[in-house]
Amino acid sequence: MEYIRLNNGVEVPLLGYGVFLVSPDQCERCVSEALEVGYRHIDTAQAYYNEEGVGQAISKSGIDRNELFITTKVWISNAGEAKAARSIDESLRKLHTDYIDLLLIHQAYGDIYGSWRAMENALRDGKVRAIGVSNFQAGRFVDFAMHVDVKPAMNQLQCNVMVQQNGIQQYLDQYGTRMTAWGPLGGQGADAIFTNPLLQQIGGKHGKTPAQVALRWLTQRGIVAIPKSTRIERMRENFNIFDFRLTDDEMAQIASLNTHNDGTIRFNDPQFIKMLVETYG
Repeated sequence: MEYIRLNNGVEVPLLGYGVFLVSPDQCERCVSEALEVGYRHIDTAQAYYNEEGVGQAISKSGIDRNELFITTKVWISNAGEAKAARSIDESLRKLHTDYIDLLLIHQAYGDIYGSWRAMENALRDGKVRAIGVSNFQAGRFVDFAMHVDVKPAMNQLQCNVMVQQNGIQQYLDQYGTRMTAWGPLGGQGADAIFTNPLLQQIGGKHGKTPAQVALRWLTQRGIVAIPKSTRIERMRENFNIFDFRLTDDEMAQIASLNTHNDGTIRFNDPQFIKMLVETYG
């Protein structure tokens, strides 16, 4: 496994197992299998409704807590200082742990400054090791980072070889903020990465699949990738990416696949924001 260091010194495994859209009744089994494969970074969220499954798998695994890295996220309905503080304690209970390694604000809506104050308090109290944000687009991210004491350690964004998030990278760098890629293999229902001729060609040279090449491209850039699968054979495939290295020329060729600098979801669209806040706020 390879690691990156956050702006507060905490080290994060570059590859994690994501549980978005893993149903609560499957989550314990899936996380247990991921841990068996070798994953030590598990990414969940309050809004996934499967923190309990993650916690049960971890508590039954027999793996020392200090070998694990757990990420979760504060949802819109828990925005605000008091509600966020209560939700952090609830996440700790569900995850069967005394601390969360990385805690993120899930969406850039609602009382995010109140949530951040609760997260800063949790950081000081040792309930959390690092704090950051998720789905904060460039303008929102800069405004937020300029007005908080603890600068975000992470911004989790839609990112893969087709959606490369080049537009925000310079602003993350200004605050030492790292990136986690959700949808690192294209997201739900997408298959363009798996069938891409360039990725197939490069993979053939290394004895790897297009998915493995796509994940390696991210991790070689220092971007954390959190692929999700409910099949253990695919978990193994996704995990087996650190025994080869892409050349500079291959990295540049893959960079040419970019079709979106800022993601495909319109997080700044008023109607999208209104829908999320009215539904979940």
